[in-house]
Amino acid sequence: MSTWLVVTLIAVVAVIVVVKRLIGEPLNVRDLFVPPIALIGVGVWLLCETDGLTRADIAWATAGAALGLALGAVRGMTIRVFDKGGVLWQRYTGRTFLVVVASLAASAGFGLFATAMGMHEGARPVQLSIGVGFLGEALVVGRRALATGIPFAPETRRRW
Repeated sequence: MSTWLVVTLIAVVAVIVVVKRLIGEPLNVRDLFVPPIALIGVGVWLLCETDGLTRADIAWATAGAALGLALGAVRGMTIRVFDKGGVLWQRYTGRTFLVVVASLAASAGFGLFATAMGMHEGARPVQLSIGVGFLGEALVVGRRALATGIPFAPETRRRW
């Protein structure tokens, strides 16, 4: 599968997740954790497929992942978690998008700095960055959801 096809598919999935969360959606464990885990898996796979990576590249990639996780956690604090019909729902807020913009700026700045310091371009898979950000968000939202005592929404059957 070509790199552009993988990038396009990942971008489409990320946009779908964001749009669903902007509108508001039932909060269930599968939808909360599967997308970030899948994106992280693809990102790690792409990282492993990159030739010529050094220990320094791995250190930069690890630092970038830690930054993405932290920024995702901050984003998770801005998400509205609420009861609707006796189950949990989630919705992105205006503050969520402010954090997204700030996160993109911080991540871009980190990437430019890391590249200027000699980091290999292939050591920054976009899928890994998006995945760790969504994981940070999921961990915070999941913790907040559990604290409400309201049950998670049931899993929905997929038509596809």
